Amino acid sequence: MDNVLDEDLIARTKALLEPGEIELNGLIVHTELGNDQESRLHQLTLAVGDRIAEHADAGETYVYSGNDDPEFGLNQHQGLTLADDAFVWECQQLLRNGTFDVVFYYEATGDQSALLDAVDDIDDEDVRVTGVEGE
Repeated sequence: MDNVLDEDLIARTKALLEPGEIELNGLIVHTELGNDQESRLHQLTLAVGDRIAEHADAGETYVYSGNDDPEFGLNQHQGLTLADDAFVWECQQLLRNGTFDVVFYYEATGDQSALLDAVDDIDDEDVRVTGVEGE
């Protein structure tokens, strides 16, 4: 069953990357974290966002969260540059079968393989990363 869920999530993530104003890539962070581990989920989200910003060479960034704006999803976050509020990354935290998967998407400017390695190196045994490349 997990494989079917993963395939569905990968397909949905790929749909988010379809051509628009900028070319996007994505990654899915599969966790074993549940609702009772929000603090760890938050820290993991920030750590992955930092890796994406580093690989995009975006400079200093901050996180804009759904908690800050009623028109933005509650479990949706964006990494924006401090200099000009430019888009660096966006993610959605999805509770699926009692644990969270976090779908990130970002401009396809860096080395996807190196980014996946950097995210995979985050010291958390409850995490598995899947890369999804746009067109």
